[in-house]
Amino acid sequence: MNLLASMRYLVALSEHRHFGRAAQACYITQPALSNALRALESEFGVVIVKRGRTYAGLTHEGEAVLAAAHRMLHENEVLQQLLKSEEAHPRGGLRMAAVPTAIPMLARFAARLQARHPGIAPTVLSMSSLELETGLENLSLDIALGYTERMHLREVKLTAWPQSIEHYFLLRRGKEAGGAALRIGASIGWAEAARLPLCLLTPEMHNRAIVDQAFAAAGAKVAPAIETNSVLTLALSVMAGEVCAVLPGAMVDAVRGHGALEALPLVAPEVRTPIGFMTQTAVRPSRALEAALAMLQEPAWRAEVAAHSGSLGASSQAS
Repeated sequence: MNLLASMRYLVALSEHRHFGRAAQACYITQPALSNALRALESEFGVVIVKRGRTYAGLTHEGEAVLAAAHRMLHENEVLQQLLKSEEAHPRGGLRMAAVPTAIPMLARFAARLQARHPGIAPTVLSMSSLELETGLENLSLDIALGYTERMHLREVKLTAWPQSIEHYFLLRRGKEAGGAALRIGASIGWAEAARLPLCLLTPEMHNRAIVDQAFAAAGAKVAPAIETNSVLTLALSVMAGEVCAVLPGAMVDAVRGHGALEALPLVAPEVRTPIGFMTQTAVRPSRALEAALAMLQEPAWRAEVAAHSGSLGASSQAS
């Protein structure tokens, strides 16, 4: 039995929650995956997978084996990168994720990292806060970009690398036709924004909780015209329909090239949310992660973050 391969199959099964899809992801047949997992159970003398007509989850012992599998695969990747990398040329994969509203910043970071270190192959994922935090905890993610104010919710210790203090904007179709780029207009109160038809993220998203709290603080109740778990849908709904959306600066920056849109800074209350990269503190970093951590602390990257997130210079551009 190839223990490392069997551990990889177990991780795939936990991610896909389906024997067939897990086998497909591992480029093996379903019987081969099932046989490998039975061999794993025989090796440890415990039942790992709850079996029924369909995948029914892992046993308590299976969860312990899964945690060990994540650690083994992480250490294997760290060793592989150490052996294959040269001093100034790191090589290997890097799994990174961001909450949906921070994806523009993560995409920009991944592209610049890969351009500087062509041997690094980033995997960029969009995840909810809960998924992101779970990924950091079980080591299926190397680094994540999200709400650092939530770090205390997990038992595992995380290290934060602060990036931006996000401000919030009401995005709507501009009243003035034409224009080469999105216009940042005068401020608008949350209470006034609540009276408009809104496209908002679905309730399970942490960003929606932030938005709902702001409306509540303004004494307003909101019944969204559209709800979605996709930030792309937020922007497209504004461009295609008659709704408005509430977006942080990083997402507004992503649609700055659309001259038909305008963004109004939201006030009363002033909502400020810290966004940062996070890694698990006690884990030995891979060569690729070391390169990423070095780059995100450089002045050039910090200047880029400031230009493409936060307030977007709203106070100087408002009219």
